Amino acid sequence: MTDASIAARQYAPATQRNRAFILDVLVQVLPATGTVLEISSGTGEHAIFFAPQLSPRKWLPSDPNPIARASISAWQTHSPSPNVYPPIDLDAAQPIWSIESLPPPEPLLHTDFAPATINAIVNINMIHIAPWEACLGLMAGANRILPPGGVLYLYGPYKQNGQHTAPSNALFDENLRSQNSAWGVRDLEAVVETAAKNQLSLVKTVAMPANNLSVVFEKI
Repeated sequence: MTDASIAARQYAPATQRNRAFILDVLVQVLPATGTVLEISSGTGEHAIFFAPQLSPRKWLPSDPNPIARASISAWQTHSPSPNVYPPIDLDAAQPIWSIESLPPPEPLLHTDFAPATINAIVNINMIHIAPWEACLGLMAGANRILPPGGVLYLYGPYKQNGQHTAPSNALFDENLRSQNSAWGVRDLEAVVETAAKNQLSLVKTVAMPANNLSVVFEKI
């Protein structure tokens, strides 16, 4: 393993705390086969933890940030798994995603990837650390890409009935908005409403540690 690969690996402390709990939910809600597209994969730590334990499903990480994609690749080198595709550049807020174009993104050219195999989308801790347009784009993309019965899984903090569910979430929201006024903890009801407009039906919410939620939708 090269020094460059080691240096490229990024770390998100929350990943160590939440990944086992998220995996417990994913095992229950994901289709048994097919490709899981992860939107905003960040460091890549979730991808390399989930993929080996979700086989035979395949995992496709993505992120618009080149530093994040370099970290994902470095983690793949550190912890290789045959069912993880190379990371691709994908911005959820864009009206057309890179995997919807032909040819597919360059990292996938020499793989067995086929867009039609995507039957689940996973998005962890993005919509509150991004403009609302990213959530709108995520829902629209899921509508375009997922087949009927396909699953969209979201994880993160939410307000419910316009209220924060814990003082720590309120402080987190203030911190996010101080960094960027377009960021912030979202209202669960607004997310569910946006999903419904994109043919995504709420299946369930699961309470998670640290006042987070797993929110599971199914494509109608």
